[in-house]
This record gives sequence, structure tokens and C-alpha cells, in this order.
Amino acid sequence: MNDPKPALGVPDAVRAGVPTVWRNPHVRPAAEVLPTLPLQWSDVQAAQARWRRFAPLLSKLFPELRSSGGLIDSALLEPKESFARSVLGGQGRLLVKADHDLPVTGCIKARGGVYEVLWYAERVAEGFGVPDDFAAFADPAWRERFARHTVVVGSTGNLGFSVGVMARALGFAAEVHMSSDAKAWKKDRLRRIGVNVVEHEADYTAAVAAARSSAATRPQCHFVDDETSEQLFLGYATAAIDLRVQLEAAGIAVDAGRPLLVYLPCGVGGAPGGITFGLKHVFGDAVRCVFVEPVESPCMVVQLASESRESVSVYDVGRSNQTVQDGLAVASASLFAADVVRHLIDGVVTVSDATSLEWVRRAWFDAGLELEPSAASAFAAAVSWSRAGLNAGKGTDIVWTTGGGLLPDDVFQQLLNDSPASATRS
Repeated sequence: MNDPKPALGVPDAVRAGVPTVWRNPHVRPAAEVLPTLPLQWSDVQAAQARWRRFAPLLSKLFPELRSSGGLIDSALLEPKESFARSVLGGQGRLLVKADHDLPVTGCIKARGGVYEVLWYAERVAEGFGVPDDFAAFADPAWRERFARHTVVVGSTGNLGFSVGVMARALGFAAEVHMSSDAKAWKKDRLRRIGVNVVEHEADYTAAVAAARSSAATRPQCHFVDDETSEQLFLGYATAAIDLRVQLEAAGIAVDAGRPLLVYLPCGVGGAPGGITFGLKHVFGDAVRCVFVEPVESPCMVVQLASESRESVSVYDVGRSNQTVQDGLAVASASLFAADVVRHLIDGVVTVSDATSLEWVRRAWFDAGLELEPSAASAFAAAVSWSRAGLNAGKGTDIVWTTGGGLLPDDVFQQLLNDSPASATRS
């Protein structure tokens, strides 16, 4: 661990690894912020149109998508009232956006990782003539063309799986650089589908850097950059459109008097940043977004609270980046994502490993949700935010669960039984 740097304006509790509720002092009206950003609503609409173009192909490649016509989305669930009260303290209405059970990959990274591979496939296809029916990309002739290209990514696990699954389904070669935080079972499932897994003893940031360097040395190679990719970001942003449709179908109004409060687990920041960007375009200031991070990997709150435009690491403030919440084990936030959400999010809640594991158990036994600790931490954050008096109880709270649907049974059972230390080793 590096010696802490005293000059940064990071809260003492964050430095000390104490669970913290940080309210963003720089949040501003969405109407002021959104026009100044490098991406606009037209970019999200274009991404949504790409999803639609590829829907016939996705339906053809993945049987689990046939019932949805090739659209990748998750259910919007409402847990029983007793569980909602345990989270919100009796105020408001609680919903779960169940991206932990997204088809194909069982995690939120399908929205970004699958999307960027599809975007790259379309770029490659432009050199041959893009077919009218994108389902043709499943044909042997197209697979042979894609096989000349490689898709590379650095990951703690779930993004790598999402990229790997889609790349291999189309015939691309795939290479995933895995950090020391990545679980063995996540590496094994990638190898089973023919992905080249490159293991690193260092953390996520180092794995991404190694993946970037590897891709840069080869022609016909695309690097999925979790730290800077606009395509990943836009893939996530389209989730706001899906959510709006679901809320309208459920008859749930969203306005100033009935706001949304959305809890989003945050690793490097691309997924929660993209979703926040989309939600703010759809609902404006009627939606409030709160990020969730482990006490040992609070990279986004460290970046934002420091008010620095240069990268700041959790190591700089004395934290270890060692956590059972492996999907969030990131030492340095994406500067791209941080710049986008700097004036849009309401705050960040940091969660201990013990509490995240407690909510893995409670989510399973009380609500029937099979979650990774990274996803379960969002429930803990909702509890903390509500107890801090920041939930007025007049609208709808949405916990966005991010992973767990494809957990092996033995791994999930261990999470239900383990202490934080033993779970970290699994």
C-alpha cells in the first residue's frame, strides 16, 4: 500500500476505510450539464438503433433471446413489502432492476461489452459491404472474415466474459487480460468458450494497461478500453430507454414530486456512468443517481472528492483495493466517466465487505435474488442513504443489481456461508 497523500480533499472516513455517505457538493441541474458533455442524446439514440439492427442476429445466436426478439434487457422486479421496509426503513417504493440476471452473460456488462463487439463487427463488415439483414453475420462466410480479427479487453471478470461470449459467437479471436482480483471460475468459463485468458498478478488497472499494449502491437485487433470507450458507455446508456418503457408499463410516474432514486454499483465507472447519462437525458432532475463502492476500492469518490482532473488512486489515500466485491475492485476511476458524472450524481456510498456479504444472504433468503457481493452492495447503500435522511420517501427507489445470475452453485453457497476474508480468497 502506498503512503497516503495529505493534499487530497477526500473525506477522512473514506481514507480510514469506514463506510461513508458522501453527498456530491457539485451536482447541478441536468439541463445545464448535459449540453456541455462530449456525448449527446443523439448518440444514445444511434446506439439504440444499432441494438435494433442486431436483434435478429442476437436472436439467432442465443436461444435465450428468442422470446424477446433479440433484445437484451432484464426484468424490473418489486420485492415483497417486508424486504423493501428493511432496505428503505418503511419509506417509498423499492424496485430491483435485475441486470444480475441479464440473458447471455448474467451481468450488467452485457449492455456494454456485447454492444461494443457488435459495433466493431459492423465496422469490420463495412470493408465487405454490410448486409441488409444482420442475421447474416452468423453465416460461415462472415465468421471466416471475423476470424481474422482479435478483440482484446482487460477485466476483473464480468466485462471480459461479456466481450468474450459475443466475440466468440461471431467468430472473432478473443483475448482477455485478467487482474489478480478475478475469480478462478470466471477465468475457467472464458477458457471453455475458446478465449485466450492472460493472467496478471497485478490489479485491474495494470491488466487494462497490459491489454492495451498487447492490442497496440497487432493489426486487425480491437481493444475494448473500459477506461475510455465511448461505445461501452453508450451501450450502458441505452438501458435508460428500457427502464422508461418498464416504468410506463407499470404505471409508475416519474416527476419532481415522484422522483427516482437509483443505486448503481461502481467499478471503473463506465456502466454506472453510462446509465446515469441515459437516465438524466430521459428523466432530467427527476432522477437522482447514487454510486456504490467498496470501502477498500472507493475510486470514484476519491476521484470526485479530490476535485482533481488528474487520475487519483485509492492507494493514494491509503486503501488496499482488496475486496470480496471483486467486480468493483478498481484502484483508479475512469477519468472519462468521472468527468461525465461530476455534476450529475447525487453522491457515493461506500460499503464494507462484511455488509455486502450480509446483503448477499438477505437478498437470497428474503427476496430470492442470487447476487454477487458487488451487486448486493447496492442494497446496503440504499439502507445507508435512507438512514442519512436523504430519501424523502415520495418516489421510487431502484437498486440496480449488476451480477450473479451465472454464479456456479458451489461458489454461491460459499458466499452464503463465508466470512469476508475467506470469500476474497475464493
